[in-house]
Amino acid sequence: MAKCAICGKAAHFGNNVSHSHRRSNKMWKSNVKSVKIKTENGAAKKTYVCTSCLRSGKVERA
Repeated sequence: MAKCAICGKAAHFGNNVSHSHRRSNKMWKSNVKSVKIKTENGAAKKTYVCTSCLRSGKVERA
């Protein structure tokens, strides 16, 4: 599973609890996209970035 290069957000794990409180494993996947972003020197680099970082303006698309 991919991890955000900006904030480090990745999949996290827990339990899926039914009405009768039986537990099974559950995984929540973060919304991570592969995008081309501009680096400090102006070059384009392809990295994984979560959508919350894209919307907040922490990175600029190339």
